[in-house]
Amino acid sequence: MKILPEPYKIKVVEPLRLISKEAREKAIEEAGYNTFLLNSQDVYIDLLTDSGTNAMSDSQWAGIMIGDEAYAGSRSCARLLDAIAEVYGYKYAIPTHQGRGAEHILSKCLIKPGDFIAGNMYFTTTRLHQEMAGGIFIDVIIDEAYDPASEHPFKGNADLDKLERLVKEAGPGRISYITIGAPVNMAGGHPVSMENLRAVSEFCRPRNIRVVLDAARAVENSYFIQQREKGYALKPVRDILREMCALTDACTMSAKKDAFANIGGFLAMNDEAFYEEAKNFCVIYEGLHTYGGLAGRDLEALALGIRESVERDEWVAHRVSQVAYLWNRLNDYGIALVHPAGGHGVFLNARAFLPHLPQEQLPAQALAARIYADSGVRAMERGIVSAGRDLKTGHEHKSGLELVRLTLPRRVYTQTHLDYVAESLAATYRRRQEIGGLRFAHEPKYLRFFQARFEPAKAPAEVK
Repeated sequence: MKILPEPYKIKVVEPLRLISKEAREKAIEEAGYNTFLLNSQDVYIDLLTDSGTNAMSDSQWAGIMIGDEAYAGSRSCARLLDAIAEVYGYKYAIPTHQGRGAEHILSKCLIKPGDFIAGNMYFTTTRLHQEMAGGIFIDVIIDEAYDPASEHPFKGNADLDKLERLVKEAGPGRISYITIGAPVNMAGGHPVSMENLRAVSEFCRPRNIRVVLDAARAVENSYFIQQREKGYALKPVRDILREMCALTDACTMSAKKDAFANIGGFLAMNDEAFYEEAKNFCVIYEGLHTYGGLAGRDLEALALGIRESVERDEWVAHRVSQVAYLWNRLNDYGIALVHPAGGHGVFLNARAFLPHLPQEQLPAQALAARIYADSGVRAMERGIVSAGRDLKTGHEHKSGLELVRLTLPRRVYTQTHLDYVAESLAATYRRRQEIGGLRFAHEPKYLRFFQARFEPAKAPAEVK
């Protein structure tokens, strides 16, 4: 499979450096086998995340020069709010420094201690904000999401039976909202169908349960609906996105993804009372509601990026084709993957890749560390380390999936880069029996995957 030709020309380049294998092994050891703690100068191809790492357009860079840095009443903020209303369709919005800020304010506004929050699989920062507000997250995703081999085209769908059981057991007054990640990050970047989102909306609205969209990659989800769902093949992504948002009551947005920006996010909603309360919290935690923790130049780039993300379907089509290309190359090598190919990255099934390692020896973390040592490619663990611990009991959240995510930044890497990744991973796969497990050497209290340090599960003398 060939990648669609890039719908852009390369204007600016940044040098890459591949350090020696010995230097990489030393670097990952000094980083405590945590790819987040590597210095970027020691990374050859960086597939850690697509958050803030995308290439901005010439229009966005030009917009930075005219950003209004006024503390209050920034015209760049006005342009951002206009873009949100035009592209996403919500009545009200406040900017935030990134998606995490939007999640924080959302949780402060809507969650009371003891409330339940339903969702189609957890996301790390989202669940933490919910728990710190006193809420209890309940997973209502379909069972197929936990089967890496399942070819279900919409593995991000919510299970309406699970949602109904939760409502019956807790009562609708105890459910703050349901959050719909579209697509679902922790399940392999898999989308939610419009049919399923409509069913969730029709179930929740008569029961006064808000539907909140995690819109970080909703443009990608819209593209999957266009490609996979009956009745949408001829609809532009822009229209599909508006239809998705119309089925929800609010959204959190990390605009560092779909909108190509290096920083920024927003919280949007249709309820005025919710908006007024959110503004108050924005002033406390993010800054005035007309800058939300962002510089004027960032507000400007963000406004342009939001419109740019839906102005041509070729942008998202090329992005998804890159992911599919890498997925197919790895699949041809027989590497264990999450099926089918998803949106923002390729997800390796670390349990199947390293069947000799029990989950207690952190196979996904060990694999991500080995991939870097072998090739200079930086990936990310998405397994038991990311799942973390229950804040009340301290018990491990036993992740049903043990994955390594290879995330493709938008408009950054070429087919040649992806070929290098595939061939390097194939070499690692051939030597997979050599990969040993890890254990915690330092475990932070919150979001441990960002800052934890690890060490070999067995000392060298113990290894047979």
